[in-house]
Amino acid sequence: MALSRIWAAFIIISLVVATIMALTRPNGGKIYSQLVTGKNTDTVSVRAVDSATVPAYVHQQLLVEKQAVWGKEKIYKADATTYRAYKMLPANGIFETCKGAVEICIGLIGIMALFMGFMNIAEKAGGVRYLSRIIGPFFSKIFPGVPKGHPAHGHMVMNFSANMMGLDNAATPFGIKAMESLQELNPDKARASDAQIMFLCLHASGLTLIPVAIIAARASVKPPSLNPTEIFIPCMIATFVATVAAMLIVSYKQRINIFQKTILLWILGISAVIGALVVYLVSLSTGQLQSFSGVLSNGLILLILLLIVLGGLYKKINIFEAFVEGAKGGFETAVRIIPYLVGMLVAISLLRNSGTFEVIIDGLKNLFAALGADTKFVDGLPTAIIKPLSGSGARGMMIDTMNANSTAVMSGADSFAGRLACILQGSSDTTFYVIAVYFGAVGVKNTRYSIGAMLLADLVGIITSIILAYLFFG
Repeated sequence: MALSRIWAAFIIISLVVATIMALTRPNGGKIYSQLVTGKNTDTVSVRAVDSATVPAYVHQQLLVEKQAVWGKEKIYKADATTYRAYKMLPANGIFETCKGAVEICIGLIGIMALFMGFMNIAEKAGGVRYLSRIIGPFFSKIFPGVPKGHPAHGHMVMNFSANMMGLDNAATPFGIKAMESLQELNPDKARASDAQIMFLCLHASGLTLIPVAIIAARASVKPPSLNPTEIFIPCMIATFVATVAAMLIVSYKQRINIFQKTILLWILGISAVIGALVVYLVSLSTGQLQSFSGVLSNGLILLILLLIVLGGLYKKINIFEAFVEGAKGGFETAVRIIPYLVGMLVAISLLRNSGTFEVIIDGLKNLFAALGADTKFVDGLPTAIIKPLSGSGARGMMIDTMNANSTAVMSGADSFAGRLACILQGSSDTTFYVIAVYFGAVGVKNTRYSIGAMLLADLVGIITSIILAYLFFG
């Protein structure tokens, strides 16, 4: 099975790379304890630095801050003449990662219970089936195995809508509910169905209308970007291309004719709506954009909850009893995904702390340099490589890239690598986290070709992001 082989490969490669590091580096034996008991607050290495070798932009940052980012290290002024550079452990070790995985699931319990409780009210009131009938003509074409009007259509629409608004907390419960609805139609409960694969691939492509978190990060780094919203259109294009690529890849595999009139009309209609929204949003300032996003996304959630309650009252159902019944299912689901999340996050922790990513990035830079190609885009690639594995890790890498490329005359957020890292951050979702959580929630063990399709769509998003970075900022 693909997931089993990939998981084993992550662990084996990590331990092989860690062993090489242990044998070839001074004090390399420490890497084993870092893999097992390390914390992401641990200092991996410290060295004294000659002040004459410190770049001007780092000196400039240290005039206003206690420490600055210098390449892969952080640097601070120990005294009037002494500088020290240090590196932190990229991620928590195995033990802390296991603890963190359980904490993630505990954090999900309340959110899962809330939204699944309201979703149960909507189902009993007929709201989900009504939504399913509206989207049915389109979804029946790309999900041919799901009957028209089936509740799964409504659940998927809720998930996609929450994703587009950047509401991760709401998207996860809606997505898991969609997977459970699709699992009811699945004849082989241990094997992913075609509909489940299509749904997860579209979900993992990460279509988001407003990358508010990325814009906020660009505005908060020191020095801040002169125009934090300039990556908005490239992000929107990159994530849209990745979503279309995911649809085309899975449609080809499932022999779905994507050029049917109904599908094309819906895609064109959605594109037109998104295009009109983009035209409006680009006219807003950074503050106005963040304010609009907050009102739109949070207002939409509150509107949905209000409509669900009103619908339940109209249908004269016991809405609180229905809520509690659904909330119980949310609690059970959050607990059920713990083993899957622990296994996946431990493998990712080993990859990050073993130095594997460092080897890959250095290898890519040397390869493109040997080919005589432009290598400035390579500095932005760590975000793309980590994104399928860890959302928080990719965000940290994006910020580190912006800080590392800051100079005395330019904010790192406005450097080519900083801009590219931001576009890459907004072009896809955390593929392996999605696989662990969503398939784990319904007990699917054979994921078939879903991982390959998701990673291929991620690759399309990466290539598109690089091209857009050169077109807009090159």
